[in-house]
This record gives sequence, structure tokens and C-alpha cells, in this order.
Amino acid sequence: MIRPYALTAFFVLLAGCSVSEDQEVALGRQDAAEINAQLPIITDPAISGYIQALGESIAKKTSRSDLDWHFYVVNTRQVNAFALPGGFIYVNRGLIESSDRLDELAGSLGHEIGHVIERHAVKQMESGRKANLGVAVVCTLTNICHSGLAQAAVQVGGTALFARYSRLDELQADSEGVVNVTRAGYDPQGIPDLFQVLLKEREYQPTVVEGWFASHPLEEARIQRSKTLIAQLPLDRSERLVVDTPEFHAFKTRVSELPVPPPPRQLPSDQQQ
Repeated sequence: MIRPYALTAFFVLLAGCSVSEDQEVALGRQDAAEINAQLPIITDPAISGYIQALGESIAKKTSRSDLDWHFYVVNTRQVNAFALPGGFIYVNRGLIESSDRLDELAGSLGHEIGHVIERHAVKQMESGRKANLGVAVVCTLTNICHSGLAQAAVQVGGTALFARYSRLDELQADSEGVVNVTRAGYDPQGIPDLFQVLLKEREYQPTVVEGWFASHPLEEARIQRSKTLIAQLPLDRSERLVVDTPEFHAFKTRVSELPVPPPPRQLPSDQQQ
């Protein structure tokens, strides 16, 4: 259970954040360049265009609509997604293939957008984990650093760098995600439904989802909390929220027809644990 004083301390930390928005965007752009050079980013225009349009339809309805948002699909069957400072968001092929409906994928994007809105990666930087965040994210999104994947960390210069969120970060991103997708016209029920899918996948193919659970702490109580948030939304029941579309399934089929993901490129030995 998150205690009120913990929330207060978190907001005090953000209020005192010394990283400006311009610096945040510059840092995110720098990390994105490093990540894009190492990960198998999908460049198929139909796939990259769909994820960019879907992400923007949510992000442009938020309090940080002025950011130049970028959304990427990574060709790996590891189930994960991650957000960098300044609006750079990555979603793995495996997460798309695990999503049964559009609202589930939209919910995962809304959640990652929530991390950017709350500046969670910036908070990590403020606490001293700002160097080589890009390398840590590469390890988090793939099994390239499988020796440390369970902790979602790599050793760089003798310092453990973590590309993972605290439970408080996750709760806040859940809250933002519910509001974000609803405002954009998508059914927020996709958020807890996708969580349930991931919990089931952990039972029969844990190695595929271990990165997600390492970087996004998830338990049943968090699922129930997201359902409570949805129940408390002041929804106009006369307005139909989008649950699924044929376009999403065409997109998902196109993703599933991609060639088998290539083996991950090994990081230089001095960047691994």
C-alpha cells in the first residue's frame, strides 16, 4: 500500500527537479540515438506509421502534447515497452503479439506516456542513474544482457544502472494511462486486461515476459487498483469508447508476418555485467 507521505515526498522531489524540459528532450534524443543503433527497430512504413499514429492519438491529448513524440516497434519477442525522457517510447513486437485487442495495446502506450508525463526517467537521473541509460534500456527491452535481465541492469563503469520503475512510478503511470486513453477515446479496460494476459504468460513462458516484470513491478493488487480507477471515471455512457478495430488486427497480422527477430547484437564486453 502506498502511504500518503510517500506521495508527498515524490511530488516534492519533482518540484525540485533541476532538469529542464529542453534538457530532458535532449537527453532522451541522445539515448534514443544510442538505442536505435543497437536494437532491431522495425522500419516497415505500415507498422511504424500505425504505432506512431496510435501513440500520437493518445499523447496529443495529454498535458505534454507539445512534446515531439516518437514511437518505435522493436523486433523482439520479449514482451516489454519502455519510455525515455522527452517522449521517446519503445514497444516490443512481443507485446503487440500478446495484445488481443486494440484497447490493450493503447493501454500499454497510455501507461508509457504516463511515465513521460510524470517525468519518471528524469527522477531516475536526479537520483544518480543518468549515465548510459540507453544501454540499460537496451538490456531491458531485449535479452541481449540476459545475465542481468532479471534485474534489468547492466554495469557501466562499476555502477549499476537500472532501467526499471518503482511501484509508486507504476501506480502513477497506471493512473495517467487510464486517464490518457479514455481522453483519447479508447476503453481503459484494456489496461487491467493486458496485465492479466501478462500474468498468464508468466505461467507458461516466463522467459519471454521476465523483462517486463523486472522493469514494471506488477501484482494482483495493482490490477485491482486500475479497475477501481476505471470505475471512478466520470464517463458519459452515451459515448462509445473504442475497444477494437479491424485496422489493429491487420497491423498485428503484419507484425506477426515479419521475419524471425535476429539474434541480439552483443554489447561490448566493458558494458556488460
